[in-house]
Formats: sequence, C-alpha cells, structure tokens
Amino acid sequence: MNQAKGLQTVVKNQALSRRNAGSTPAGTVLPRVIAVTSGKGGVGKTNIVANAAVALSRMGKRVVIIDADVGLANIDIIFNLRPEFNIRHVISSEKTLKEVMVQSVHGVKILPGGSGFADLTQLGEGEKLNLLTEFETLSDQADIIFVDTGAGISSNVLYFNSACDECVVIATNEPTSITDAYAMMKVMSREYGTRYFKLIVNMVDSAADGKKVYASLSGALDKFLKNVVLAYVGYIPYDRQLQQAVQKRGLVMDYFPDSASAQAINEIAVILGKRPLKNSTNGNLTFFMSKVFQTTT
Repeated sequence: MNQAKGLQTVVKNQALSRRNAGSTPAGTVLPRVIAVTSGKGGVGKTNIVANAAVALSRMGKRVVIIDADVGLANIDIIFNLRPEFNIRHVISSEKTLKEVMVQSVHGVKILPGGSGFADLTQLGEGEKLNLLTEFETLSDQADIIFVDTGAGISSNVLYFNSACDECVVIATNEPTSITDAYAMMKVMSREYGTRYFKLIVNMVDSAADGKKVYASLSGALDKFLKNVVLAYVGYIPYDRQLQQAVQKRGLVMDYFPDSASAQAINEIAVILGKRPLKNSTNGNLTFFMSKVFQTTT
C-alpha cells in the first residue's frame, strides 16, 4: 500500500472512530480552512492574515493561524510574540500541538512555523501520521483556520493551497504582482484541479483601482483558463497608519482601529466570516493535512 492510500485509510478509520464514539455528532459545524497566499512576496499577505484574524476574533469567531511559510515564518513577529516552540517540535513528538500553540491578547491561537525548516516533502510517514493525529485536536477549537502560506509556486505553497477549503489570493496593482498571481492560479488549476479562488487587492489608492486589478486577473482567467472562477472579496487602501503599525511591530487594528485600512479589513473579515453555500471539503483538519501529505507522494 502506497503512502497516500495509507494516509487515506488512517483518516477514514479516525473518522469512523469519532462517529462511533459520538465525538463528532451529525450536524457538527467543522472549522473552515482558508489558505491565504500570493504570487510574489511583499504584498502584505501575513499582515492581512493577522489583522483579519483579530477582526474575526472580535466578531466572536474562534480563529487559529497556521504559519505555513516554512523557512520564513513571521506571523509571531506581527503579534509581537516570542514562541519557545514551533511545528518542528510537534513533528518530532517532542511537544504536543497544545504545548506549541501560542495565543495573542486578542484570543487568536497561532501555530508557529519555525524558520529554516525543511518542507513537508522531506517528512517520513511516521512524522506525517504524528502530525495528522495532532492536527485532529484542532477540530473543535476553531471556527476559522487561516493557513498563511509562502509566496510563489514552490511545492510547499501549492500543497497547502490545494488542501484548504478556500484559497484567498493577495495581489497589488504592480504588474509583477498581477502576473505572478495569475501564474500561481494557472499552476493550481492545471496541476491540482483548483477551480475557485478569492481575491483581495492590497495597497491601492481607491476602490476603482482594486476593481481594475480584479478585472485584469479575471479577464485573463476567462481568456486562457476554462472553468476557473475568481471572486472579488475587496480591497485595502494604501495607508500610512498601517505602515506605522508595522514599524511598531503591531497591528493596525490595535493602533489605528479607525483608519481606512482597518475599516477595509473589517469589511473583508465580515465577508470571509460568512460560510460559503458550498465547501470543497468538509473542513476536517485531518482531512486537510492528509491532502497536503498525499500530494507529496
């Protein structure tokens, strides 16, 4: 039995065990797993994840952030946290997920990614199964789980993007950002079968500029890729107060809650917080991780 089939068997067995034990009753609302990604770096992806998570937390949502930018993890820096452990300690069985998770003052739980860590393709089957088991414990602890991926089209980024319920792409109005965002969606649609994306446009001067970026990307997808849908979530204006918050190693939602960017992020959070009419997966954390691992085999 190959590794992917072995993982699928584990997932099925765990699901049956939970059902028989009554731990996952029918009708249980499982967390949504949302990838937030970008075609290139420097578009404000991680900052959007952090601020949107805080906005959702203030709306009463239980939010978890998984820092999947393996090698360049920095979500903890934005929250001004100094975690002692990270996902490496979970994989090695040195610590449980509960021991590694840190929590911000806003109630947002964070799984630190750890810098300089080899990607998931290099994990052994035992390490993957251990991570699967640990991730299952998150299923009843969150309403929304953000997976903050790296930028670009590396294997790790694509693995996480394709495994999530939803894939939110961050882009700016810079030509390279638009081109790279299109390239990433093209690869994901052709190689991983992803057909539905959401777009947030960052650092633009007006709503009209945000719509122009969306029109450019949506038009390219319609012309060159069949059956791929790009939904427009919203835009975040360029805001000096947001930059000031970043320089303070903090969040614009804390330092400047009435700023234009904070208001825009709140509006985006409301949209992201609404459960779609139809999900691509069942939101199960073990299912999510099994999809990540299956693509590495």
